[in-house]
This record gives sequence, C-alpha cells and structure tokens, in this order.
Amino acid sequence: MANKPKIALIIGSTRQHRFADIPAAWMKAQADARGDMDVEVVDLRDFNLPMFDEPASDAYMPSSNAAAVAWQKKIASFDGYIFVVAEYNHSVTGPLKNAVDQAYTAWARKPMAAIAYGSMGGARALEHLRGIAVELQMVPTRNAVHIGGGDFWKVHPGMGGSGNLADIEGALLPSAAATLDDLAWWAKATMAARG
Repeated sequence: MANKPKIALIIGSTRQHRFADIPAAWMKAQADARGDMDVEVVDLRDFNLPMFDEPASDAYMPSSNAAAVAWQKKIASFDGYIFVVAEYNHSVTGPLKNAVDQAYTAWARKPMAAIAYGSMGGARALEHLRGIAVELQMVPTRNAVHIGGGDFWKVHPGMGGSGNLADIEGALLPSAAATLDDLAWWAKATMAARG
C-alpha cells in the first residue's frame, strides 16, 4: 500500500509506577510486525496538558491554551488510534479523559482500537472510552485486546508478576491480530473517505 495508515499508540496512564509501558511495547511490536501501518507511541506524560478549561470544544471555537493546541495538532497527524487503557474504578484514567476532551475535530472520522488491562481486562473502562469515541465521531473497532484476571496478575510487576507479556502471549495473540485487522481495514476505509 502506497500510503500506510499512521497510527498513534496512546499511553493513557501517567502514573510513575504504571503498567502501561509493558502492554504498549508489546502491542507496538505486534503492529510493527504486520507492515501495513506505521505506529508511533504517544505518551501523555510528554504533553503538559492542563485540565480542560476552554470556553468551548475546538469543534466550536479554536482553543487558546498552547499545550492544548499542540496536542490537537499531534493527534490530527494520525489516521487512527490504539489506546492503552488502564481501568481505574470501572473507567478510564483522569489524564486520558482530559486528553480526549482537549480535542474534537482531530479525532473525527478515524478508527480507534485498544489494549486494555485490569482485573476484568479493562473491559468497563474500554466500554466508557468507546462511548466517548462515538461522541467524538471516531470509529471504535469491535475487537480489542484485554489483559485481565490471572493473566494480569501473572505479568504485572507491581503485583509480583514477571513484567513479560511473552508469558501470556498465547492468550493475547488471536485478539491482537483481530484488533489490528479491524484497525487496518477501518483506517484505510476512512482515509479514502476523508480524501
């Protein structure tokens, strides 16, 4: 394909002792091995986003905060997104929700997929994110990667686990392939439709 989709792999946790880097690296390796998309890690730690405090969404008026504008430009440069979703109290992290709220037009008509984690595989947080994505005119993919239950504890270094997703890779590979297939298809379709 002449123009491979450019995909942001967005790390949605900013905690010092986060688990997110482990699934992010693993998911990037899965995507890179395919060769049908270019994936760039976008870490929320690298953006000094204020809490959303604009008069309105950038769907209605330009944002005034320079950090928000820089974030919008970064997000706008991609054709789709893979979110690394940590589940906090049955939902997404505060920094991820804030980052999503800082942009509107940049997300529109582009697909989003996810690798989610937590005791229930991050399923509740990802369902919240999918609902938010629909409001932002993203195309949520059906498939996702979920790291939960015993597998989550087995690899989470803060919980005595190995820190190595290879230890549970057999359980994750089928869903990763399906997720990336969905993302690649929707990215190509929406790129063509956006012209």
